[in-house]
Amino acid sequence: MTMVKRFACVVGARPNFVKMAPILRALADFEGIETVLIHTGQHYDKNLSDVFFDELQIRKPDVFLGVGSGSHAKQTSDVMVAIEGILGGYGKAGKPIDRIVVVGDVNSTMAAAIAAAKCNVPVAHVEAGLRSLDRTMPEEINRIITDSISDLLFVSEPVGVLNLRREGHDESEIHLVGNVMIDTLFSQLERAKQRDTLYRFGLEPKRYGVITLHRPSNVDDPKVLKNLMEVFIRLSSEIPFIFPIHPRTLARLKEFGLHSYILDAKANIQFVDPLGYLDFLCLTAQPMVIVTDSGGLQEESTALRIPCLTLRDNTERPITCDLGTSTLIGNSATLLQQQLESVKNGNYKVGKIPELWDGLASERIANILCR
Repeated sequence: MTMVKRFACVVGARPNFVKMAPILRALADFEGIETVLIHTGQHYDKNLSDVFFDELQIRKPDVFLGVGSGSHAKQTSDVMVAIEGILGGYGKAGKPIDRIVVVGDVNSTMAAAIAAAKCNVPVAHVEAGLRSLDRTMPEEINRIITDSISDLLFVSEPVGVLNLRREGHDESEIHLVGNVMIDTLFSQLERAKQRDTLYRFGLEPKRYGVITLHRPSNVDDPKVLKNLMEVFIRLSSEIPFIFPIHPRTLARLKEFGLHSYILDAKANIQFVDPLGYLDFLCLTAQPMVIVTDSGGLQEESTALRIPCLTLRDNTERPITCDLGTSTLIGNSATLLQQQLESVKNGNYKVGKIPELWDGLASERIANILCR
């Protein structure tokens, strides 16, 4: 009789779904491996969540915790309590969890790792070792804590290995495997490009820009947000922009009177609701430029070799700037204008795809987990 190894795979927000999907598929190829998919519901919109699971071909979660939104402390504590109960319940049922697998840096990632460690269940962290060196970012705290209690650390870029060594991790725990987000991107790219997304929004390949903004440093100060939006307004006659807008960002634009200001300026900027994975990938795979404060888009734009202007002072993904197509510009409207002009005039850097960002990271992870 084959002995079963049981892995609890935890997701909580949209980026987690993208990272976990290829890992689940890779693990399914191994005999004697059972996966328990746990969705914490940290970010949950029934329509968008269901669309993501369907488009990424992820089975329905075995467990849905429904923790919902709330403060960092509340989300973390709710997930910890729920995960502890699940681990105990599986043990009592005679089907103990052998390992928890967590991805990324959201609150659910850290909370699940802590709960597992308290229950003496080993933790594997996918996307380990990333550091912005900015502890004012909640994600940085989540990354540091999760790595500190994980015994398998799957790293997407070489600087992550150096960070983990500096923090005292044993070499046997650290595995440079590549980037699982890129696994999903490459596997879904052709499906995404076949969609009619550009047609629906009246866009032509390589002749538009994509904007995504949500970080407080960019959207919570009315002067900063207005200065950034004025750059987009000025250049929108030459670069039509599409802006899948985060609800929080839309609320700030309306609160500061900027939403009507942009509409009155008759700027060529389309505000659209958040999109499913394939529609969003169709948009972000074919623009002239992406302007974002998202970590994941820095990576995806580098893999697709699309200029990415990153509205942050630092990044936990430095390879996207050192080797790839991303440029850090903080929230400077002056730098934003200069770099958009550079892209428009064909003077922006080309960039390269990092080694091991080849669509096979999840297979390397599964081999290490199961051996």
